[in-house]
Amino acid sequence: MSERLRRTMLYVPGNNAGMIRDAAIYHSDSIMFDLEDSVAYRQKDAARMLVYKNLKTLDFEGIETVVRINGLDTPYGKDDIKAMVKAHPDIIRLPKTETAQDIMDVEELIAQEEEKQHLPLGTIKMMAAIESPLGIINAYSIATASDRLIGIAIGAEDYVTAMKTKRSPGGVEILYARSAVVTAARAAGIGAFDTVYSDLNNEEGFAEEVRLIKQLGFDGKSVISPRQIGPVHEIFAPTDKELSFAQKVIEAIDEAKSKGSGVIAVNGKMIDKPIVERAERILELAEASGIIIPSEGENYAE
Repeated sequence: MSERLRRTMLYVPGNNAGMIRDAAIYHSDSIMFDLEDSVAYRQKDAARMLVYKNLKTLDFEGIETVVRINGLDTPYGKDDIKAMVKAHPDIIRLPKTETAQDIMDVEELIAQEEEKQHLPLGTIKMMAAIESPLGIINAYSIATASDRLIGIAIGAEDYVTAMKTKRSPGGVEILYARSAVVTAARAAGIGAFDTVYSDLNNEEGFAEEVRLIKQLGFDGKSVISPRQIGPVHEIFAPTDKELSFAQKVIEAIDEAKSKGSGVIAVNGKMIDKPIVERAERILELAEASGIIIPSEGENYAE
């Protein structure tokens, strides 16, 4: 596949040893160990050490590992960065990002620690959560602030509080913010990730929200329970109709190449670059979902 899928990013509190130990068994695309909001102030140091030790010793079976650190405006952020670079997760996630400078400040500290650990510069990637009106206004400058950034995410609870409103079932109050985040991410060529859905008992409401964010163009969603992983993967999986058309598009491309033709058509309709890109994405999602298994060496994105 041409890119790593991040349909689900499972939150795991950094102070919960059992959840950290079992995190890989649920098969989310990414695991996010949280040192920020889910950890009480008096437990910050212990949580940092617990996450550090488990990242160094546990096998997460190839699942991407992410650590949400505390902000640099707290007493814990710098210590989080020092410990996590040593622990070497795939990604460090910044909370409450409001400006490009926030990204650059964290990147500088990560680079300093990489040098101390004799890691190649850029080893640790970054994510940024945008959780305020100012962050939404600055979404594109944030998204382009560092080559380390693999994506930006929206955090809804702080955002709606700052907007003097509250979450609603339909999510109209964060529609603009969601659109701003996904548009900035696409313009910057990085991933876009949606906020959590906290009502675990409202399964239909959760499914409706996942369908919405898929339609908006998000790559995936942060989840707070293993129960939410399956529904997200199911909704993000392509339909039989989508898959059939995508396969025909790729077959038409291969046939055109073999004939030396620059004209590609499926079912009598001309196929242009955006349709090809969508077809490639659909086949990637299908492969990740276990719907199709390509032959050895086959790459649908070629």
